Amino acid sequence: MLSPENGEHHIFPVGKEFVTVLVRDPRTQKEDSWHSYIDYEIFIHTNSMCFTRKTSCVRRRFREFVWLRQRLQSNAVLIQLPELPSKTPFFNMNNPHHVDHRRQGLQEFLEKILQNALLLSDSRLHLFLQTQLSPEDMEACVCGQTKYSVADAIHKFASLNRRFPIEDEEGKKGKNDADSDSESSSSGLGPSDDSISCGCKANPASEES
Repeated sequence: MLSPENGEHHIFPVGKEFVTVLVRDPRTQKEDSWHSYIDYEIFIHTNSMCFTRKTSCVRRRFREFVWLRQRLQSNAVLIQLPELPSKTPFFNMNNPHHVDHRRQGLQEFLEKILQNALLLSDSRLHLFLQTQLSPEDMEACVCGQTKYSVADAIHKFASLNRRFPIEDEEGKKGKNDADSDSESSSSGLGPSDDSISCGCKANPASEES
């Protein structure tokens, strides 16, 4: 059984499919000698065909959520996207209440995003949720300006971040069965001729810690 840690266990059925998303474990990161920021772990568990990986964990900061919302909105102009937690000059990263309130707001944002089939088809969302690529690298990947595809980036991140041995073993078993029957940073990602794919076809920033 999954342990929700910070945050509740949310499952969103889509037919027989489900997507579980948790935003949890806020941590203070040192940016330089004078600046710090908080990032949050995003945990995904799903059986949806729209996802390249069925389980994943990445860490994202608030301004990356802002970028994601802006990009999703620009590609789905007829959809009213959910709001992010409001930016406030009074936000104090040393105040547990402030941090948890933002964490809850970020989780609610992703919960609503993942219930929308059109938004779920955007490759930027999948790169955001299942890789540690920077916004610049995510945009370049989606625009076909990298040697690796969206799926390549996700698989590469998973291979470097092996936190889910059960899925890895299941993947190996599935591959062996299929064979017997007849299936950040941009550095380190090998070239690929594969087209961009996340299971579903993709449809054609402010800054705060």
